[in-house]
Amino acid sequence: MTDRLGIIGAGKIGESLLAGLLRSGVSADDVVVVEKFQERAEYLYKQYGVRDLGIEEAAAFARVLLIAVKPQDIGDLLAKMAPAITPRHLIVTVAAGIPTSYVERQLGDGVPVVRVMPNTPALVDQAMSVVAAGAHAGPDDLDAAERLLAPVGKVRRLPESQLDAVTALSGSGPAYFFYLVEAMIDAGILLGLPRAIAADLIVQTALGAAVMLRDSGEHPVQLREGVTSPGGTTIMAIKELEKHGVRAALIEAIEAARDRSVELGKLYD
Repeated sequence: MTDRLGIIGAGKIGESLLAGLLRSGVSADDVVVVEKFQERAEYLYKQYGVRDLGIEEAAAFARVLLIAVKPQDIGDLLAKMAPAITPRHLIVTVAAGIPTSYVERQLGDGVPVVRVMPNTPALVDQAMSVVAAGAHAGPDDLDAAERLLAPVGKVRRLPESQLDAVTALSGSGPAYFFYLVEAMIDAGILLGLPRAIAADLIVQTALGAAVMLRDSGEHPVQLREGVTSPGGTTIMAIKELEKHGVRAALIEAIEAARDRSVELGKLYD
């Protein structure tokens, strides 16, 4: 990363990006935070050696400003930022559901904005992040955003019009897997296994299955069929999942998440 960075709101996502950048070789001298809680700012300085500045000082220090506050806080934040922001800055926002057009209107003409949808595996350097350019952001701005996110996982580019689908699929996606794992652990307990053993079996199975999906190049159907013997145990389990409409329920759940993302975005039209 060649540009100096200011992280505005160093909560879980902000801190995970900060930690990933520092692990990748970025100097703490090239990063500052803007943190409204003094105790949190002191922790970040003690843990990572990054300074806490005010918004104006951060804007003077850094060209790239990462907004990682809660969506309900972004209106007040942008009002405070606006006097200090010029088109030389790049604004990268991970505030869920906030369209780039809203950020652009609050900050003034010509300010490049890149919207990002990461997910919580950024905490363990396994994020799936998608970046989308606003009206004034070009390829160089997307490159800068990708360099910011690459240390904590995989990054893809998509049009902003597809970010509601991304939010529903990968942004919320970890919760779906946690939900399924929770149910499978409960099933193991029901079958007489100790909770710790059931959890160990399922977590490692989930990890192994994910690596196979990523690395094998095979379609999920092919991988599933590789486990499913005719007349065996797995096919009976799949039969029950189909009977209870699990596939349809998952599709409908993801559609509902997409619809909610669209609804939230309309608040900022």
